Amino acid sequence: MADALVSPILELLIKIGAQQNNCEFVISYAILTWKTGDAEENIHNQQKIRCSFLGSPCFGCNQVVQRRDIALKIKAVSEKLDEIAKEKARHGFELYKATDHELQRLTSTSLVDESSVCGRDDEKKIVISMVLAESSQEARDVDVISLVGLGGIGKTTLAQLAFNDAKVTTHFEKKMWVCVSEPFDEVSIAKAILEQLEGSTPNLVELQSLLPRVSQSINGKRVLLVLDDVWTEDHRQWERLKPSLAGCARGSRILVTTRKGAVAKMMGTNHRIDIETLSDDACRSIFNHVAFHERSKDECERLTDIGNKIASKCKGLPLAAKVLGGLMQSKRTREEWEDVLSSELWRLDEVDKDQVEKKIFLPLLLSYYDLPSVVRRCFLYCVVFPKDYEMSKDELVKMWMAQGYLKGTGNRDMEVVGGYYFQVLAARSFFQDIKEYRREDLRFKMHDIVHDFAQYMTENECLTVDGNNLGEATVETLIERVRHLSMMLSRETSFPSSIHRAKGLRSLLIRSSTGDPWLGAALPDAIKQLTCIRSLDLSWSSIKEIPKEVGKLIHLRHLNLEVCRELVSLPETMCDLCNLQSLDVFLCSSLKELPLAIGKLIKLRHLCIDSSGVAFMPKGIERLTCLRTLDCFMVCGGDENESKAANLRELKNLDHIGGSLVIGNLQGGIEDTAEAQLKNKKRLLCLDLCFCNNHEDDNLIEVLQPPSDLERLGIYKYGGIVLPNWMMALTRLQELTLSDCGNVEVLPPLGRLPNLEFLQLYSVAVRRLGAGFVGIEEVENANINEGEIARVTAFPKLRRLVISYLYKLEEWDGIERRVGEEDATTTSIFIIMPQLQRLEIWQCPLLRALPDYVLAAPLQLLVVRACPNLRKRYGKEEKGEDWHKISHIPKPPSDLEYLVISGYGGIVLPNWMMALTRLQYLELSDCGNLEVLPPLGRLPNLEFLQLYSVAVRRLGAGFVGIEEVENANINEGEIARVTAFPKLKTLHISLLCILGEWDGIERRVGEEDATTTSIFIIMPQLQQLRVLNCPMLRALPDYVLAAPLQVLEITRCPNLRKRYGKEEKGEDWHKISHIPKVSIY
Repeated sequence: MADALVSPILELLIKIGAQQNNCEFVISYAILTWKTGDAEENIHNQQKIRCSFLGSPCFGCNQVVQRRDIALKIKAVSEKLDEIAKEKARHGFELYKATDHELQRLTSTSLVDESSVCGRDDEKKIVISMVLAESSQEARDVDVISLVGLGGIGKTTLAQLAFNDAKVTTHFEKKMWVCVSEPFDEVSIAKAILEQLEGSTPNLVELQSLLPRVSQSINGKRVLLVLDDVWTEDHRQWERLKPSLAGCARGSRILVTTRKGAVAKMMGTNHRIDIETLSDDACRSIFNHVAFHERSKDECERLTDIGNKIASKCKGLPLAAKVLGGLMQSKRTREEWEDVLSSELWRLDEVDKDQVEKKIFLPLLLSYYDLPSVVRRCFLYCVVFPKDYEMSKDELVKMWMAQGYLKGTGNRDMEVVGGYYFQVLAARSFFQDIKEYRREDLRFKMHDIVHDFAQYMTENECLTVDGNNLGEATVETLIERVRHLSMMLSRETSFPSSIHRAKGLRSLLIRSSTGDPWLGAALPDAIKQLTCIRSLDLSWSSIKEIPKEVGKLIHLRHLNLEVCRELVSLPETMCDLCNLQSLDVFLCSSLKELPLAIGKLIKLRHLCIDSSGVAFMPKGIERLTCLRTLDCFMVCGGDENESKAANLRELKNLDHIGGSLVIGNLQGGIEDTAEAQLKNKKRLLCLDLCFCNNHEDDNLIEVLQPPSDLERLGIYKYGGIVLPNWMMALTRLQELTLSDCGNVEVLPPLGRLPNLEFLQLYSVAVRRLGAGFVGIEEVENANINEGEIARVTAFPKLRRLVISYLYKLEEWDGIERRVGEEDATTTSIFIIMPQLQRLEIWQCPLLRALPDYVLAAPLQLLVVRACPNLRKRYGKEEKGEDWHKISHIPKPPSDLEYLVISGYGGIVLPNWMMALTRLQYLELSDCGNLEVLPPLGRLPNLEFLQLYSVAVRRLGAGFVGIEEVENANINEGEIARVTAFPKLKTLHISLLCILGEWDGIERRVGEEDATTTSIFIIMPQLQQLRVLNCPMLRALPDYVLAAPLQVLEITRCPNLRKRYGKEEKGEDWHKISHIPKVSIY
């Protein structure tokens, strides 16, 4: 009864709060547009231009209307609040100050049913080996081992398995198990320890009395202490307890389980183990063990196929497998099982939902309420992204900003605060699969169960719909309450008309397939209605223009148009969006210019235009003093756009820009270029200077001095002869690329850059790499006192060196002579490239030899291609005279199981790859020159293969590894049975933008003689195939379609969508219709 009365009032309060927020925003917008219009008058000395939040072209003549409208909005909010106050009084409701949620926390013990544990054998061995390992002689404190992971992932179970192991029991004199939980009560912990040490509960209440007794009881004994479920990050609480444990014998261990990485760090962890999700097989075993308990054989056989699919919803979370298994115990019919399979965890019926809430979501609730309140809403917002969606940290922070969740404090920008919130969530395992993306960004996902939990907590405020459940009924019932909406739309799906009633919508993400004809037509009308929208994401769509109505979205702060390749223009009305914080047109290759009045967007913080077609920057860019990101500035080349274009002088006042900046088409006056004052951009970390091969570039580059803290520098198409003097002042530089510098014959002493880790020389005119390049000429010429030894380290941190297309390079000198040879009492010791691990040399036909200091470096990889002299000298097959000098360079061990090759610049992969007969996981990413793959199908144990951003155009017989069989001599009458990719289960192909053909193996060897055949079995165990962003790929091979696929996902592959899409009535839909889970966008 109470819930029925309170819930409508709470919903109304939320709605009124949003209206009040909108009203405050309208007032701020009116003031801001007035200021913007005034600034326009001062700058251009034109008639004053003022914007109205009503869309009126004249602010001045509508001030009275504006004020009256604002007053009416305030009055409406006030009246609704009065109504709620009357309801409160009528029902006798009391208001209480918000307090932290107190949830029942389950207490763990050391007991475990090992028969119900699956898939943790390897982790158990690792934990036990660490527990039993000998401590170092130097160790003073007790070694701490921390198990870190998501709630319900099995940390406590692993600790129990180790605690009860027979070897562990005999190894330690005393074992103690304490469930710590929250709050961290030192008195209770000390009592629990003493109770297990002495067999009785101590009659003491003061910590001051308890701790000496603990210390006395364990003094000189080898002990194991498990502290399960630790939450506190307050080091003072741990420091009060820790001294009492210092007297135990060497070899003692403290085993901690926690959800928070910060706890592991605070406790001085020596060994941290991150607990990962279980395999699908292990999850199925746990589910089946519970769900099919005491069922008949016939019943098990009838429900096993659905059970396997239900178990897959657990996504490797053992707790979820147990709970769902228990849920299914009482369900006897196939229909009941199918109902659970087709429902989200947060949308089950009330009885089942109660079990899920209490058993699966409770551990997550504990983690959720442990978050600061400001971080909780940031976490819940993440549910706006669909399940299994790979999110960008930077993009997410911008969206948090757009919703007003982040507040800058002092010198901390909102972006810094958002980055900290992300770290808080990641440290508590709310995010997974975190990996680097580009340079400053990260990509990550949410576990499906975590996503279900967040959806459960937001109820109907966030909604994700796709082409399969986008019926009007789905949206109709929820649309007025939805605040954040994500739509996964197909080509044939029309824009739902009910969205026009979503007056309170604040976020709209539209993910659609290439060739969505309706989106451009539907946008203008939809935009008119979505007046409260703050974040609009149309990325990867095929829209050709943004409607002029976008200028009326006065609340809009974030607009993402990334990779809208057909977008040709942005309306000038966009410049009325005075509160816009971020605009992203990255890879909008058809977009030629930005709105000319972009200088009016004075709150813009992030402008991303790199790799778009934008040819110049509009005048007025200098007014965007809030900019934190400006990833590209295109200098106008003096064409018809010159009158509209800004020059580099307008960068002068944009001192807050940071991250990466590309300056393209560099040319023009030195004075204007010098006014850019790049050296004052202290936040700038990466700079690419792209010239036009002009002979006057020498003078131009000298005035482009970046800040001394720069970490990455690229110089391209530089027409000068000498590189700039300021380059050697970049003491924090980590990466340097010199490309297409056709007049540069002498390099500066790059070896003196103390933090350089990566150096790439591409198409540079140098003939010799000698002492000047290494940076030791100054030492050789210096005055050294008699008897002194000058120790010089050049390239002290260089790890990777790439030299390619240096057609004139003949000599690479070793440093063989010593300074002061005439006087043996004076010497110099040169240490050069002591950390070099990767050396790649391409297309250097005149280069005769490698220097000794390179051959003495700890190289892990040496690649030499199209260098005939080097091949002759060092080649093993050529019996090169210096083969012995490189024969020590290791190849990966033949028993390697996991291999990732990222950022590889070579044309072909090394030969040793095919010797990795035990390799199970292979990932090739960002290999932009790699056009041909080796016969990977011949790797006998490969189970997972990912190809990401590789330059291959065709996957054929060579990739599968059967060309050798086709060309082999087979005796008449023989049948050659060839299995390629025999154990491959998962194949991901992503961003292979020029991949056009993936050939099936249709012809047989020996067709001319029917008595000789080859039978090819390819990918017989393939279960999951994902093909993303391969726009040119026309078809999938028959051997893939014949594989036992359980999951097929095709995203942004228009040709494949047309061919296999059900809604498109694709000609080959019937070839994939049998696959249980098909997703085509």
